[in-house]
Amino acid sequence: FIQMLRSAKKRDVLQLLRRAPQEMLPFVVEAAVAAQSVASLAALSDFLDFSKEPRSLLEKFLYAAAFSPRPSGELLRLVLDKLDGKQLAPEVQETGIVALGSLVGKLCQQKLCGLQEVKRGVETILKGLKGAEEESKVVIYLLALGNAVLPETIPTLLDHAEEGTTAVATAAISALRRFPAWHISSKVKRAMRRIFHEKRRSYEKTCRLAAAEVLLDNQPLPMDVINILLAANKLETETAMFLLLKVQSSLRANHHPAREIMKDIMSDPRINNYNFFSKAGISSSFSGPLTVTQDLLSTFGLDLLFLEGGLGVSDFSLLSRGQRLRAAQVTIEAQGMESMLGENVLEGEKEPELTAGMSAIFFDVQLRPIVFFQGYTDLMAKVLLSSGEPTSVVKGNLLLMDHHQVIPLQSGLQVAIKLQGGLGLDISADMDVSIWEQELKTSINTRGSLAIDFQAELDAPFLQATLRSQTEVETSIQFDTILRFSSSPVLMCLQLREERVPYR
Repeated sequence: FIQMLRSAKKRDVLQLLRRAPQEMLPFVVEAAVAAQSVASLAALSDFLDFSKEPRSLLEKFLYAAAFSPRPSGELLRLVLDKLDGKQLAPEVQETGIVALGSLVGKLCQQKLCGLQEVKRGVETILKGLKGAEEESKVVIYLLALGNAVLPETIPTLLDHAEEGTTAVATAAISALRRFPAWHISSKVKRAMRRIFHEKRRSYEKTCRLAAAEVLLDNQPLPMDVINILLAANKLETETAMFLLLKVQSSLRANHHPAREIMKDIMSDPRINNYNFFSKAGISSSFSGPLTVTQDLLSTFGLDLLFLEGGLGVSDFSLLSRGQRLRAAQVTIEAQGMESMLGENVLEGEKEPELTAGMSAIFFDVQLRPIVFFQGYTDLMAKVLLSSGEPTSVVKGNLLLMDHHQVIPLQSGLQVAIKLQGGLGLDISADMDVSIWEQELKTSINTRGSLAIDFQAELDAPFLQATLRSQTEVETSIQFDTILRFSSSPVLMCLQLREERVPYR
């Protein structure tokens, strides 16, 4: 369909968009974005009216752009023009901002940072960040900078990490963690030390833990590891246990950059002793390999932190030749559960608002965070009006690979190679709070199908030969958690289900 659109005229693509049945329209929009021909982008520009189209269709267009493997300056210009100066639904605006960050980052990876559109995109994000007054807006712009991964924005991220509110600081550190190790300079590390060791002001525990992870995951200095371990001994039980499990997990992982340093430090009995590693909390951190080959390592990690309600992170990553791709990272966060369950908040501490939400990264693209509920009134309204349907995080068809190359052979002939890979993705999340049972259930369902089409063609006056290969894979992973608050300690059940993978 994409190949057909690439050779179509603007009027044909526009007619197709206008005449497509309602259920087929999202597919046609996604294909037109993936085609990225002058005609298809011009047709999309005429067809998409951001003040009228349904929100779901506009989000599909923006996510298709964000996931584009090799976006063009024209695609970025189209997104910028559609977002510029218009009164949009908040969800569309937020999706547009994270998509802008992704497009800017991918164009810079193609050495196209000098394009006028890229400069305009960076300016739009930074200007929006400067003018944002609401905390949620600031967070979105910081997540967009995390998608862009531009070294020149590191000072801005550091400023928000040290000076911002808890949500802002967490988002800024999360964006910094997206940068490769060579960008985590001594200046960044000094800021992370100030946050973790609370040199200038006090920080919320999740911020301190995130800062510690930046120090541990990026060519750490032995002194940093020792200081983090010594500080962990003075932290509250759950925080200390989580941090110590992180250290033990990195010791087991052959690929972890801090493994050798950790091994040396663990030979010191003043640190590696029962008193240090016998914290009796219920938080946990685990990571391990899923697939190991000569060129590729795929890992699965699961972090569960029981602080002020709970934080759960599941992570599927691919590591190859020093590069890391976050295939899927899902974070579910709940706060203020203690107030609902009648627990007392420590004197002097502000009672956190009852909230629950989810944030996800797929194929290194941060998606717009989703709020399940915010405040007790919102929770009650959603419990009473619930349709029973899970919340859709992202659903659609994406072009992940798009490669075309002509290879000259020694004989003087040429071989044309085409490689395309498409992904059908459907991710939904569900959260159910039962006040009577004092239970919190979460369920994340990820379904995907990948199709790869490879073609090599030799075309000469006296000889024609074509080699073609098609591969299809389908998979489904469901991750469920049940937390029962009715007794102490909190009881928890985790279940990761993977259906059989048909491979053709």
